[in-house]
Amino acid sequence: MPLSKSSEIADVDPSSGGIMFGDGALAHLESMLIELSIDSLLLIVDQKAYAESGAKRTVMPALSCRRHDLFSDFQQNPVLDDVVAAETRLNSGKYDGILAIGGGSAIDVAKTAAVCAGQASSLHDLITGRASISRPGLPVIAVPTTAGTGAEVTQFAAIYVDGVKHSISHPGILPCAVLVDPLLTHSMPPSLTAATGLDALCQAIESFWSVASTEKSRRLSRRAIELAINHLEDAVLRPTSESRTGMSLAAHLAGQAINITKTTAAHALSYTLTTNYGVPHGMAVAISLSPLLRYNHGVTDLDCTNPHGVDHVRTATNETIHLLGCQTIEQAVARIERLLRNINCPVRLSEVGVKTAIQRRDIASRVNAERLGNNPRQLDTAAIVDLLESIR
Repeated sequence: MPLSKSSEIADVDPSSGGIMFGDGALAHLESMLIELSIDSLLLIVDQKAYAESGAKRTVMPALSCRRHDLFSDFQQNPVLDDVVAAETRLNSGKYDGILAIGGGSAIDVAKTAAVCAGQASSLHDLITGRASISRPGLPVIAVPTTAGTGAEVTQFAAIYVDGVKHSISHPGILPCAVLVDPLLTHSMPPSLTAATGLDALCQAIESFWSVASTEKSRRLSRRAIELAINHLEDAVLRPTSESRTGMSLAAHLAGQAINITKTTAAHALSYTLTTNYGVPHGMAVAISLSPLLRYNHGVTDLDCTNPHGVDHVRTATNETIHLLGCQTIEQAVARIERLLRNINCPVRLSEVGVKTAIQRRDIASRVNAERLGNNPRQLDTAAIVDLLESIR
């Protein structure tokens, strides 16, 4: 897709700023800094992605006449201490803004530090929801180097506190500007392409069936599903410029969709797999996607949680089946599982170390209640255990 502010993404820009999408988008960083009057900035970056993606080579000339510092001291799954360190760095200098470059981790640390710095309450209380954000934060320019999280266009960020994943959410967290340059994703190895791409696919599907879905979110997620299912396998196994661009757009649109709806049960079930078993986030989410599609497809009047009713949910799951290029629920389940196998991702819990009934019950007891509440069919503990048993 050519560089654009006005093509497929024109009507879905975040209200707080602009998006530039396409090969070479990052080359417009300097003009964006001028437009936003940013003369001093903190770079919050994933060092490996910053260097290997080619971002550093393009960014440095734009910063040659601007005061800038770099922060990269955070984990793959950011924890509270990572954000505290970033906030300390922000408070030690007088910055006009933040440039976030990397995957979801770098962008989430940047968004959280930007909005929390200078707030009256502690970071711990803000992230865990014990306190509210009272004033806007520093402007953030987000530059994703992966095609997965869509963090560049969401008003929430995920941070772990004492081993528990928390999602801080506020309109002020949304970056003020976004540069999505698919060229930056070309250096991703197959495993990272698979994990991040699955996150995008899952977010798109979950947004599509979410109880909070709207006409706009469904338009975004519909297109994201089509793009991901058509380009993910190629991007992992035989990457081309077309498949990389397709996945970048899929992730970006899925991010905008979940910014409206948030995610559902697949994400709710994933967090323990990542925290306790080390499963990369996208793979942890995808492992329950096909059984959840089957489960939600079987919704009844007794367990429907969507205010629009059973027919609305069945329409959504039927359309999901068709968007996956299938005619029946069984074909769709097989399609998802075949995709996972083809790109070397786990399909069974036993493949990631979850081998006993006790382990499966433990996962069921640790689900994220907020994400679970967005699912269109009710899932109590017994139903979750049954679902996990089906993929043991």
